[in-house]
Amino acid sequence: MQEFSAVYLFDPLCGWCYGASLVIERLHLAGVELELLPTGLFTGGGAREMDASLAAYAWSNDQRIERLSGQPFSEDYRSKVLNRPGSLFDSGPATLAITAAGLADHRRRLDALRLIQRARYVKGLDITSVPVLAGLFESEGLSEAARLLTEGSVELLDANRQLIAQGQDLFRQHGANGVPALVVEGNGHQRLLNASALFGSYDNLMAHLQAA
Repeated sequence: MQEFSAVYLFDPLCGWCYGASLVIERLHLAGVELELLPTGLFTGGGAREMDASLAAYAWSNDQRIERLSGQPFSEDYRSKVLNRPGSLFDSGPATLAITAAGLADHRRRLDALRLIQRARYVKGLDITSVPVLAGLFESEGLSEAARLLTEGSVELLDANRQLIAQGQDLFRQHGANGVPALVVEGNGHQRLLNASALFGSYDNLMAHLQAA
């Protein structure tokens, strides 16, 4: 068992985070202690309405991510999400859903993120919609998270604000310039891993992690 842990900083609408998800999943399966913290990058003032210019830019970027990571970006995603008139680019609902999934056990945030990314980039679902997210969770056995998300309790909203604040604090503390970002802790010290390590070989990534 490796003598390190890591905090994964992400946004559920970040295509690069989707690209890095295979590596993050592999770290999880290897027994690395991972905590996921959202940064709220595309919430609030970072949210916007999808238009033709943004859709074209996103698709071009997504094709690059697919080439580097092997993660698929489907035609359903392109037609039903990027090119759907009036669609939003707002990660607020998806971030809240991930918080709801991990309210009792933070490790479920990874499960929720995985479901949400696949729903958007492969199935072409609108993950800016709370009903869509709640239905997704119900269908995947996350009924309690679906209920919490639908109710939008004060407890959940407070927990969501706290998680985003933690993620933003860590982001600023280490001078990260975007997400995905992995903060590695070992021997009582933290350091930010270069994001390029998440898109190279797994052995190279492990070497970087074990050097923490």
